[in-house]
Amino acid sequence: MKKIDKEEYLINKLTSKHIGDDAAIIGKMLYSMDTFFEDVHFKRSWMNMTQIGKKAMLVNLSDAIAMNAKPKYALVSVSLPKNIKNKEIDALMGSLEKTAKMYGCEIIGGDTIGADKLHLCITIISQSASPLLRKGLQEGDLLAFTGTLGQSKQDLERLLQGEKISSDSKFYEPVLREQFVKKSRPYLHAGMDISDGLFCDTNKLLDANNCGCELLCEIKEEIGLSGEEYEMLIGFPPENLETVLAIARQTDTPLSVFAKAARNDKRFFCKSHHFKN
Repeated sequence: MKKIDKEEYLINKLTSKHIGDDAAIIGKMLYSMDTFFEDVHFKRSWMNMTQIGKKAMLVNLSDAIAMNAKPKYALVSVSLPKNIKNKEIDALMGSLEKTAKMYGCEIIGGDTIGADKLHLCITIISQSASPLLRKGLQEGDLLAFTGTLGQSKQDLERLLQGEKISSDSKFYEPVLREQFVKKSRPYLHAGMDISDGLFCDTNKLLDANNCGCELLCEIKEEIGLSGEEYEMLIGFPPENLETVLAIARQTDTPLSVFAKAARNDKRFFCKSHHFKN
C-alpha cells in the first residue's frame, strides 16, 4: 500500500472536481493560494522585509506562471507580530505590491491579524485560454526541468548552520520562467513548477498520469531533493524536442532532459524539504 503524507491525506478528503493542479480552473480563470510562514518557510533573521515580501509574492505567482496563466489580481492576508515596526510594514507591503506589478498583477484586498509570528497567505486570480496541466503526459514523453537545481537546498543548509548566503540566491529570489512557458505551451503535454523538489514533484506528475518513468541520466540527491526551486518540470513528445530546445535558447532558459514516461511504477525517493524548528 502506498504511504501518503498528511498533505496528500488532507487533499484526498476534498471532493471538488477542480482539485488536482496548483490552481483550480473555473472557465478561463485560475485560482491558487500558498502560504509563506515564519519558521516554516523562512526565519526573520535570514531575510529583510523586502526580501520576505518579494519571495512570498513570487512563490504564489509561480503557480499561475507554471500553468501558462496571466496573473490578474491578488488577495494578501498577513499576521503581524506585536513587535513589528511601521517601517517594516512599509517595506513588506511595498515589496509585495512592486513584485505583483512586475507580472501585471494588482493587490485588491486581503486581511490582517495580530499574531506571534509573521505569516503571509496569498491568493492569486489569473487567466488562461490554454492552461498547462499536470494531466496529459503520455508514454514515451520526455521529462525535463528548467534552470540549475540544487542551490536552494545548499543555501538553506548554510542558513541553518548560521552562515550567510548571497543576496541574489534563488532561496531569496526564485526565477519564474514566464516567457518559456508561454512560448513552449503548444508543444507541451504536461507541466508544473518544482516547489517540493524534482523527485517529489516528478512523483506527483507521474501519479497524475498513472505512469512511471525511465531515467536518461543520473540525478544526484542534492539536485533531486532541493525544494523551493520554482523552476519548471515539463513533459513533451520526443518529436517536439528540437522545438522546445530552440525556445529554451530563445528565452535564455537552461533545459535538462532527464527521463521519459514509461509503463512502469517507478518513483523517486522523496522527503519533505521544510525545516523544523
